[in-house]
Amino acid sequence: MGKIETKTFKSGNSVAVRLPKELGFPADTAVTLEKVGDTIRITAIDDAEEGKKRIARLIAALEAIGPVEEIGERLPIDIPERRGLI
Repeated sequence: MGKIETKTFKSGNSVAVRLPKELGFPADTAVTLEKVGDTIRITAIDDAEEGKKRIARLIAALEAIGPVEEIGERLPIDIPERRGLI
């Protein structure tokens, strides 16, 4: 299948895109959306329980990182005086 071009449209406060029939999922299919650079990846979640497990793993990974440490004082930046820069 080649490229299929479409346009986004406003739906409430969101921007939406209609998937053509050839690229669509059955109605009420749970999906995940992931933005990678300028690409949006839409992946069907085969099982709602698997989706919950993925979220639980993400939360556990974030908790393992621990709290953010206190931000230290930044050293002053020495900017040389040059005519025309300031």
